[in-house]
Amino acid sequence: MKAIRVFQWASGTVGRHAAKAVLERPDMDFVGLHVTNPEKVGQDVGMLVGSKNTGIAATNDVELILRSDADVVVHAPLPSMVYGDDPLRDLDDICRLLAGGMNVITVVGYLYPKAHGPEVLKRLTDACARGSSSFHSTGLNPGWMGDLVPLFMSGLMRRLDHVHVLEISNFEHYPSPEIMFGSMGFGATPKEFAAKNQRRSEWLNSLFRESVWMVADGLGRAPDRVDSTMEMAIAETDLQTAAGVVKAGTVAGQHWTWTGVIAGKPRIVHETVWRMHSSVAPDWAHGRHRITLKGEPGMHLEFDANYVTDGLQATAMHAVNAIPLVCAADAGIRTLLDLPWTTGRGSLSLG
Repeated sequence: MKAIRVFQWASGTVGRHAAKAVLERPDMDFVGLHVTNPEKVGQDVGMLVGSKNTGIAATNDVELILRSDADVVVHAPLPSMVYGDDPLRDLDDICRLLAGGMNVITVVGYLYPKAHGPEVLKRLTDACARGSSSFHSTGLNPGWMGDLVPLFMSGLMRRLDHVHVLEISNFEHYPSPEIMFGSMGFGATPKEFAAKNQRRSEWLNSLFRESVWMVADGLGRAPDRVDSTMEMAIAETDLQTAAGVVKAGTVAGQHWTWTGVIAGKPRIVHETVWRMHSSVAPDWAHGRHRITLKGEPGMHLEFDANYVTDGLQATAMHAVNAIPLVCAADAGIRTLLDLPWTTGRGSLSLG
């Protein structure tokens, strides 16, 4: 069997995990790495991803990807909806690759393009048609816990009335100030949070709106709409965390809720409870991540906080393991609902 030729886009943490995995796979050939940092251009891929020398030099030339004989591009940059000057950069790059004949698997969003509206859906559909290529988006959550797992669970049910996904995370011992205070916006005053985190909030809303919409469609009931809310918890005193001090008066907790409304009722609910310290927001949910499906029979699963030891590696592997399926699929947008691992779903009741 001919090995699948893979071009990696980006060499951040997820990109490095993906590249190393591809380099180890006998059914795949690593053919190139696209980077955005000029200092990485020309360096051996092995050195950049922590592997042995490959003889392949990193590039920042997109045309080199399009001229290559790669079968698929694993697209894993920091999301442009949050970072950089152009929120639509990722979509532009993805469509350029697809139209140029490259299959694309991304982890930056667009999990269920239908939820973005007709314009985004048409852009991706048209690009796939021009290049006879396939597009797929995946991840951990969204991309596995809050969507694939409930869909799998529904396959054991006669009647499904309600889906509730609850992710509870305490970041007290998470040592990255860049992620906690930079990316996630903790430690900012409410005013600073609103000003600095608007793009990230819009990105999060798009991610989880897609996830809820996909679950609803997967259960045979398109949502009327997906509503979102966010509540902040403010530190009452200075809080010592592994990432640094969360000062009194700044954001120490975030509680997001995305609700799929079907036939006028909340049917699919995805909540995230994020704390920077165990003492924050004691009235919010505590305990394990959990998924509850109400119906007949009812189902309930719980996950330890460390149910996966490395979430970024898991994200990368969900993309890499999808490569053979996406390359074998017909041209077009191929969501998690279209690939073999989601067979056996139940259907959502309106009773």
